[in-house]
Amino acid sequence: MTESADSRAGIDAALVTRLIASQFPRWSHLPVVPVANDGWDNRTYRLGEEMTVRLPTAAGYAPAVSKEDRWLPRLAPVLPVSVPEVLAQGEPGCGYPFSWSVRRWIPGEAADRAVIDSAVEFAVSVAEFIRALQCSDTTEAPLAGAHSFYRGAALRHYDQETRDCLDALGDRVDTIAATAVWENALASEWQDDPVWFHGDIAPGNLLINHGKLTAVIDFGTCGVGDPACDLVLAWTALSGESRAAFRRTIDLDNATWGRARGWALWKALLMLVDGQPTDPGLHVRNRHIVDEILTDYQASR
Repeated sequence: MTESADSRAGIDAALVTRLIASQFPRWSHLPVVPVANDGWDNRTYRLGEEMTVRLPTAAGYAPAVSKEDRWLPRLAPVLPVSVPEVLAQGEPGCGYPFSWSVRRWIPGEAADRAVIDSAVEFAVSVAEFIRALQCSDTTEAPLAGAHSFYRGAALRHYDQETRDCLDALGDRVDTIAATAVWENALASEWQDDPVWFHGDIAPGNLLINHGKLTAVIDFGTCGVGDPACDLVLAWTALSGESRAAFRRTIDLDNATWGRARGWALWKALLMLVDGQPTDPGLHVRNRHIVDEILTDYQASR
């Protein structure tokens, strides 16, 4: 990673080194190296061989630090794969304005870059993780809202934004079919008690080791509410038999799947509008996702 790439959001290895030296001097001898594939909401650095440092890039992402620090230790024992283990909680300092954390390094490669033994087995493993998460104790857990960027809440929060995206895209997508999918998603709400959701079940947050799912990371948008937002993987990374296996294992009703299509559609349309000019590959991927959603919706009718 180049020096310029290591300065995104004003965060670089030198800053992380200073933070560690000032707040956790017992680790100050360890090298600090940016990870090869970084997320957007947070910057992540290797700290020696066994740890990572995770720092929010903006104020909107900062509340996730304390949320993960509190809830990951409670969720970890009931989940079938590894999740991040928080080792230390850092405070603002050295000119950096937010809380941050030190975590244990989890080996593996993100699912969108890894070799996966079996797409069907992978789909079932992710579904089993989601089911276990939904069964976790929700006592005092954070209800969906601003902290989860409204994942787990009613889709109507993104109604105007979605319609604006459809207007902006014009004839570049089938806006009549997409509107039907969206309105179908808005037609129902979660009727049961709120359950835990991850909020960003995306290939980049699913770690593969030796061909199998071994960890789920980045719980920054987690909370309790409607689990439909956790089903978007069905269209963003699965198809055919793997999608069918995912759906069978999740075992949720048709209305929840309808809302899940809405979540997937909202994000794909947003990425088509915002990401198209700078990343042609992003456009191709999200156009494919929209096509998959529309085809799936037609087949479900």
